[in-house]
Amino acid sequence: MTELKGTVHYEARGNIAVMTIDNPPVNPLSSGVRKGLHDGVTAALADSEINAIVLTGKGRAFIAGADISEFGKAASAGPGLGDVLTMMEGSTKPIIAAINGTAFGGGLEVALCCDYRVASPTAPVGLPEVKLGLLPGAGGTQRLPRLIGAEKALGFILSGDPIPGPAAKELGIVDEVFDGDIVDAAIGFAQDLVAKGSPTRKIRDEADKVMADRANPDLFDNARKGMSRKMRGRFAPEMIIKCVEAAVNSDDFDEGMKAERKYFAQCMEHPQRAALIHVFFSEREVGKIPDVPKDTPLKPIKSAGVIGCGTMGGGISMSFANVGIPVKILEMNQDALDRGLGVIRKNYEIQVKRGRMTQEALDKCMSLLSGTTEYSGLSDADVIIEAVYENIDVKVDIFAELEKVAKPGAIIASNTSGLDIDKMAAATTRPEDVIGLHFFSPANIMRLLEVVRGEKTSAATIATSMALGKTLKKIAVLSGNAPGFIGNRMLGQYTRQAGEIILQGATPYQVDNVILGFGMPMGPFQMNDLVGLDLGWRARKLSKMAPEDVPITARVADKLCELERFGQKNNRGFYIYPEGSRAGQPDPEVVTIVEETSAELGITRAAIDDDEVLKRCFYPLINEGAKLLEEGIAIRPCDIDIVYINGYGFPEPTGGPMFWADQQGLKNVYDDILEFGKKYGGPAWEPAPLLKRLAEEGKTFAEYQAGA
Repeated sequence: MTELKGTVHYEARGNIAVMTIDNPPVNPLSSGVRKGLHDGVTAALADSEINAIVLTGKGRAFIAGADISEFGKAASAGPGLGDVLTMMEGSTKPIIAAINGTAFGGGLEVALCCDYRVASPTAPVGLPEVKLGLLPGAGGTQRLPRLIGAEKALGFILSGDPIPGPAAKELGIVDEVFDGDIVDAAIGFAQDLVAKGSPTRKIRDEADKVMADRANPDLFDNARKGMSRKMRGRFAPEMIIKCVEAAVNSDDFDEGMKAERKYFAQCMEHPQRAALIHVFFSEREVGKIPDVPKDTPLKPIKSAGVIGCGTMGGGISMSFANVGIPVKILEMNQDALDRGLGVIRKNYEIQVKRGRMTQEALDKCMSLLSGTTEYSGLSDADVIIEAVYENIDVKVDIFAELEKVAKPGAIIASNTSGLDIDKMAAATTRPEDVIGLHFFSPANIMRLLEVVRGEKTSAATIATSMALGKTLKKIAVLSGNAPGFIGNRMLGQYTRQAGEIILQGATPYQVDNVILGFGMPMGPFQMNDLVGLDLGWRARKLSKMAPEDVPITARVADKLCELERFGQKNNRGFYIYPEGSRAGQPDPEVVTIVEETSAELGITRAAIDDDEVLKRCFYPLINEGAKLLEEGIAIRPCDIDIVYINGYGFPEPTGGPMFWADQQGLKNVYDDILEFGKKYGGPAWEPAPLLKRLAEEGKTFAEYQAGA
């Protein structure tokens, strides 16, 4: 007999039955919980002394959603959730949901089947299914529009974001918000209902809101337009809109439920569902470091120092100030410091103007920022991060200076995007305190923090840095120390291939369109224009590199720079940018320059189809990822996926590059790499031994992660 997971405690408090869900840590709707709900309501309805039911959760959650571990498996023991909700909704005695804590997904849908809902002020409620490639499949798309109207319901469901109790009351999802003991408050609420003889109230029978929505023909068109901008390429949002349309346009609640079940099944079968659930679990997995025990003592981080107040240093400083950690910023002189702090203030002012921040919050953040022009000004900082330009000699000199002033035990970090952490650590007598903290630009916005361990970095420094990422509201992923770390080492293969493809027959615009169609936020040549073509060009000039030594993949970009086409910064690069616009327009002159460069290099151009463009851009990236796994630079394939989704814009619905490779079939990826190697040659097409082994054994990166 299958063991039931979780339970529901039942007790009578006078004329009120109190049912408490107990399935730690977050009370998901596992088999035992569903049975407990069914049995508890049955008992309460059979007891003539009971006049109402209060449903709540034990601990910090009401019900945090479905039990994801049961997804895709054969029907588990206990009654189905749909049967339980139908029973609850048919109750002749009022059921009051006492939302004590997290009520997500199926948890909120259970509450919507209750007659009334009361919540603690700090209890978050939400329907996050869209983030897992799903839709609320227990009546959420049908009941919520009836309760608050379709427009508000769509905004709430499509965002997937939680809101606290007071916001839920304002939106109309909960009836009351109570401070103090929510169960006592709910019992009082229930007794008041009984005393007044208030009838039960079933959301499924309410129709005023959806009837009014029928008179708004633009409602769903507007929702689709918004979705196409914010959730490009995702499958579930359209299914959600169709469900809410069914709620509005059907007079029969059960017909709407049929539509919800139909579209939920389509989401379950869609590959994006598996990919997004992979991402969900991977974001939790990347925080586990095999050789760093969970109970490793953390260093206290109550203050920070940042060296440099340019684009990166300013963004890093904002990241700390945003979470209430004071920052001392070191600059070479007062003018540079004032200029940098002025830019930070302007960035905050933009957020205030857009309604994303209050003036009070701006003032508080700025009060946490101070400056110094002396290294000694950083002597009290718990963590010091250098954020100067990428020159290893300069960084080594900075670490030697920090050695003199940093207090014992302080973390000394570099924001380098790919330079040698061990070389910096060697400039100190405390390499155990040295680590890489690679923020991504803009540092105050981007979620990824690449944490780079050196050869002698201590477990305490690693654990503290990973925890710091969480404090800064970022996703921290640990990398070993190697040129480019995880992200930029792999990116090099991607950008080199793009450069070769245009010389062999494609245009920059074909390549960018293929990459955009895949779901990336921009193509490689759009990215080059954004960063600035002149950066590499000027570096090559400063190093007095001979023309014949310039990589062939940089030849076109250098020619554009000779024509003073530097990218977005002066409105001309691979694209032309009309004054004030960031939307580039293709330029036939660039195609001519590409074709001339091919001829100069003796390359015979030939048509390259879109499928080959896609594979040639991403397969070398995946191959390099396999090498990183073999070398131990990346711990797990999912670490690479999280780096690429959060740092480089790899489309989340694909699950990341390594998960996507599994979906393509590693044997197919490996065979294509061999074919491209025969056709084009070069180190990019030398298969990683790990990829070769997995392909020949018919295995996946996921199986490699699992130890198979």
